[in-house]
Amino acid sequence: MTVQIVMPFYGRVDHFRLAVESVLAQSDPDWRLLIIDDAYPDPEPQRWATALGDPRVSYRRNPENLGINANFQASVDAATEEWVTIFGCDDIMLPGYVARVKALAERHPDAAFIHPGTRVIDEAGVVSLPLVDRVKGWYRPRFRGTLVLSGQRLAVSITRGNWMNFPAIAWRREPLQSVGFRPRFQIVQDLALAIDLALRGGSLVLDDELVFEYRRHASSVSSWRASDGSRFVEEREFFVAEAARFREHGWTTAARVARVHLSSRVNALTRLPVAIRSGNGRAMRGLLRHAFGA
Repeated sequence: MTVQIVMPFYGRVDHFRLAVESVLAQSDPDWRLLIIDDAYPDPEPQRWATALGDPRVSYRRNPENLGINANFQASVDAATEEWVTIFGCDDIMLPGYVARVKALAERHPDAAFIHPGTRVIDEAGVVSLPLVDRVKGWYRPRFRGTLVLSGQRLAVSITRGNWMNFPAIAWRREPLQSVGFRPRFQIVQDLALAIDLALRGGSLVLDDELVFEYRRHASSVSSWRASDGSRFVEEREFFVAEAARFREHGWTTAARVARVHLSSRVNALTRLPVAIRSGNGRAMRGLLRHAFGA
């Protein structure tokens, strides 16, 4: 079984090179890497990747910048193998990632997606545990070995607090492509995708064997949109809509969790000191509205 790795790229070149090198270092060589360059202005990444001369690595450049969501959807559309990872261009696959995904896929042939063990690193590659990831840890299920989640149990778990590290997840191509990303979302697109799969009966295999490093840094889209409060407008719209969908599906517990969206409210409060220090009144009002609104 070949694991396909699709990397939507737009970002720091040094992180990009480290990410690609981590794929090249996999203990299981049965992988294919497709890089989709979202019209990055510097030609160096394409030159460097092409010069690798590895037939498993291919590079495609968009003629114009599509933006995060559209380039992620282009990555989904480009998948051809049974299992695919939409890999972050600044993240690191530890050498056992491909081998572990393949083992879990063979052990769980009905799984829709697989979340292997991850840890967080900072911009310099140092293992880190910032506040946002400590909070995620409170919501992540407690288990040892492997855990399978599906149905309302899965929906409640990830809606209560989105503890997933999206770039680490391996997806079964058929359900992934049949659902895809909702085009209007830029922040919660990964959570929306997972919930859509849960509503269609898809199961998640969660594993604790560490094989992936997720890079958390202040320059990410989600970080700066959280600081100015704009991400929470999207989150509020999303959770209100999901509460209604869950009710229609008969998932009353999930509907209640989505309506309260406590972790999202707490996240807004943690961003308030930054808005206060910057004197951004609009951001302060938006954060408070999200944290304490109905």
